[in-house]
Amino acid sequence: MGTVVGDILPLALGVAISPIPIIAAILMLLSPKARVTSVGFLLGWVVGIVVAVTVFTLLSSILPDDDPDVSHPIRGVVQLVLGLLLFLLAFGQWRKRPKAGEEAALPKWMKAIDTITFPVALGLGFLLSAVNPKNLIMAAGAGTDIGAASLPAGSVVVVIVIYTLIAASTVLVPVIGYLIAADRLRGPLDALRGWLATENAVIMAVLLLVIGVSMLGKGIGSF
Repeated sequence: MGTVVGDILPLALGVAISPIPIIAAILMLLSPKARVTSVGFLLGWVVGIVVAVTVFTLLSSILPDDDPDVSHPIRGVVQLVLGLLLFLLAFGQWRKRPKAGEEAALPKWMKAIDTITFPVALGLGFLLSAVNPKNLIMAAGAGTDIGAASLPAGSVVVVIVIYTLIAASTVLVPVIGYLIAADRLRGPLDALRGWLATENAVIMAVLLLVIGVSMLGKGIGSF
């Protein structure tokens, strides 16, 4: 199980270090209905991560078992394709980076965060974690690793929980922290939001490139 946890760790971090959902969570924490919307967003975010990685784990587990001493071409092809997709996403993010003097462009829906309700926040969190293409690729990579390891059901659950906790940590920590000490965190959260908004494209481009290289390496090693 330890090997699988090591394999999925970079992928979970790839989901965690996603500026857009972190910014969305921070904006909700700075909104008039902070406690309601932020909790809804967090729940949707966690559920989406669990659903995505579980689905890909189940799909991967039904692939034919191979002798551990021979190549695994199906798994290798999947990992190579995922790595190339991550490269494409990294290139797209790099092209979106703001030029000197330009203000970073954020999704238009963020302007309406002050008015959203608990169900909308819940759905938004789910969509950003389970339907977002980048997160789907991360979940597919993690699910491939988990399913291919042929772990007992209990160990699979533990690995998925670890993946989920790491992937959700950057939304979970500020929300829980705000619920405990709201007044102390307003200033730091606002400063973090501004920095993430400015550096969003560069952060994601570098992150996707690094994880894409790792995924390609796994794919080549499977042949």
